Amino acid sequence: MIDAKELALRLRAMREKRGLTQEVVAEALRLPRTAVTNIETGVRSVSTLELAKLADLYGCPAALFLEPQPTVAEDASVVLMRALLQTSNEPAFQTAVNHVLALCREGVALKELLDDSLDEPLPDYTVRMASAADAIRQGDVVAQEERRRLALGSAPIGNIASVIASQGVWVAGCDLPLDMSGLFSNDRRAGLVIIVNAGHHAVRRRFSYAHEYGHALLDRAEPYRVTHRGNADELVEKRANAFAASLLMPRSGIEDQLRKLDKGRPSRQAQIVYDVAGDTSVETEIRPPVGSQAVTWQDVNMMAMYFGVSYESIVWRLRNLGHLGPTEATTLLSQKEKRLRLADLLEIKMEDIAPPPDARDQELRSQVVRLAIEAFRREEISPGRLRDLARILAVKPADLLELAQADPAD
Repeated sequence: MIDAKELALRLRAMREKRGLTQEVVAEALRLPRTAVTNIETGVRSVSTLELAKLADLYGCPAALFLEPQPTVAEDASVVLMRALLQTSNEPAFQTAVNHVLALCREGVALKELLDDSLDEPLPDYTVRMASAADAIRQGDVVAQEERRRLALGSAPIGNIASVIASQGVWVAGCDLPLDMSGLFSNDRRAGLVIIVNAGHHAVRRRFSYAHEYGHALLDRAEPYRVTHRGNADELVEKRANAFAASLLMPRSGIEDQLRKLDKGRPSRQAQIVYDVAGDTSVETEIRPPVGSQAVTWQDVNMMAMYFGVSYESIVWRLRNLGHLGPTEATTLLSQKEKRLRLADLLEIKMEDIAPPPDARDQELRSQVVRLAIEAFRREEISPGRLRDLARILAVKPADLLELAQADPAD
């Protein structure tokens, strides 16, 4: 159990992450607002019933408030299954997620056998936020820092799943409810896990991978996060969205593209020419042709294909960076159908815009296969254990054994 001060801090942090005011919490508990203030400062104790109501209000298990963090992380898969059950009664979804987590646990076990310490610890950017403005700013700043740390520059990210996997995070796609885009889990036995909805199209999956990576960087204090339509207004989700947008569409990259399109310049530019002979200066004004600076649907379409994101994502990113006004953004959004007609005309598919790994668990299986083969070559696992792993990986045991027995020089 934790002390009263730590409990108060956790309750306040969880309320702020959910973007709720003390007034809203007080109304849910049928208490005066001052009572909520006293609870969050440790002045007033909180009853078991009140704690249960707060857990329901914040959408998390009550254990998250009371148990030491290692224990919560250890039970992450249990509480995650409970959360999935609340979202959908379809057992197939829980089975699919359980299979991914099982693969991740096998991967962790293999890493321990190999004493694999090559993975650098993933940075933890946990920070408090009090408003939507805080959430958006923090997501943007952390995304910029990650691009710097990963030496990504301003270029588009090709295979976002591989980039995340290279940071020691297990990534996979699997069947999830339609309104669920993805989830993040911090489990003691499985490690850091990101799962996205394999049923969504490639461009949306890319954004979901980036979104859940934001949770891995900013929200690891929670054992899991499930992203679905019902919690889109929470501050943690707004922050993860801002992170994903900035990671996939960096400000400098957007501005580079606008320059290449000869867009984004001011409507009037003052130019001063120095006359050496007369020791005087002459000022003039350059005005671009009327309408030449307007961002068109073709420009948005080109940038969407370049960064591997949706048409709408580019529009909102341009709007947030100040390159579009509200009327211009609305007009461009209404012209999306032209982009779709152009794609049909050119026979362009979403997967051609942003080629992803397999929609399901190809990236994860590749990670585990590599570890399994290396463990076999070092004689850390037996042929029988390798065959067992092959069955979990859904590959032919004989084929995996043949690959593992091949001479490394072949």
